Amino acid sequence: MKNNIVAIVPAAGAGSRMGDALPKQYLSLNGVPMICHTLTALAAVRRISKIVVVLSPNDKLFAAHAATCHASEHWSGKVEARQIGGETRAASVTAGLASLRAEVADGDWVLVHDAARPCIRAELIDQFIDELIDDPVGGLLALPVADTLKRSTEDHRVGETVSRENLWRAQTPQMFRYTDWCSALVRFPGGTDEAQSIESLGLRPRLVIGESANLKVTYATDLTLAQMLLTTHSARHAVNALAEHGKESVA
Repeated sequence: MKNNIVAIVPAAGAGSRMGDALPKQYLSLNGVPMICHTLTALAAVRRISKIVVVLSPNDKLFAAHAATCHASEHWSGKVEARQIGGETRAASVTAGLASLRAEVADGDWVLVHDAARPCIRAELIDQFIDELIDDPVGGLLALPVADTLKRSTEDHRVGETVSRENLWRAQTPQMFRYTDWCSALVRFPGGTDEAQSIESLGLRPRLVIGESANLKVTYATDLTLAQMLLTTHSARHAVNALAEHGKESVA
């Protein structure tokens, strides 16, 4: 097996932009807490040996939600919650990395994924790992920018049209070697994503084509779209399961 793969899911945030008293990772999507969808997809990837969920030290919700999550039985003992989260996402990821020091080798892969990207498919994560497993640096899921970009003036008028050539929208998962993660987040802890910290080491992460469906739930309006996408995923899995059952019956 080519190096161990461990996942970190930072989930210590309050999700204030959602306008809800409940942290967004615990909001219900089709009757299941958002974070359960995320963790179930990660747990279905056989090459991921462990999933560390980094929670706020004051979190009192995860245990109850995980216990009632219908998908939790499929987590196969992989999911481990650690209440070591910090004030920022970078601080939570750094704490998660530090907590793994005795459990991983320097060359092992660590994959970080947003708790608020619940529509990620296990198949996409597998394809992502396939693309990066032999890469000397690592990389991230991303999408080329398709929309026309405008830069505004201070009074919210168009100042200029910006070329979208070679521009990408970063997603997660993002996957790099353990030692690179640790060095990068010490050197540059303030990036808007982890790949930016890796770039501060002079490394060039690989861009792996993602999916529009792998959206990040940030605002209340994103919930409706996420619910629709998850319903579509469920229907697709049901059709595939029936097809496999039909093959077995014929055999």
